[in-house]
Amino acid sequence: MKAVIQRVTEASVSVKGYVCGSIHKGLLIYLGVSLDDTESDAQWLSEKAINLRIFDDAAGKMNMSITDINGNNGINAGILVISQFTLLGDANKGRRPSWNKAAPPEKAKTLYEYFIQEISKHGIPCEKGEFQAYMQVSYTNDGPVTILLDSKTQ
Repeated sequence: MKAVIQRVTEASVSVKGYVCGSIHKGLLIYLGVSLDDTESDAQWLSEKAINLRIFDDAAGKMNMSITDINGNNGINAGILVISQFTLLGDANKGRRPSWNKAAPPEKAKTLYEYFIQEISKHGIPCEKGEFQAYMQVSYTNDGPVTILLDSKTQ
């Protein structure tokens, strides 16, 4: 399972002009599910994501996680999760990426939903896009801060 995690001041996702998910301060997570991913990959990745210390503390040092800042000083931090099979694209040969490593839609959707449930268990508001839909994502990357995670390299 792969994820691109961005610290954002705001993020939203729309499908056919309708906003189906939005957050203010928090994390935007693009999530790709591969053929051999399991629930343990989703558990590891969700724990890693919510505990990443990429938010500033009082001294301006990246030393706090979203669980640390959520609810402090009136901050309602959240997470927006977008399913993105293109993270599994292999463009090493030729010019057209291969999607052979991406999980089939049924498996990917199950693990995507499971990942969101794992995040929600920690009391962090979690919004999502629409699985297998053409989406438009808008966000303001804060920093910018972008982290790449892969459950297979843990």
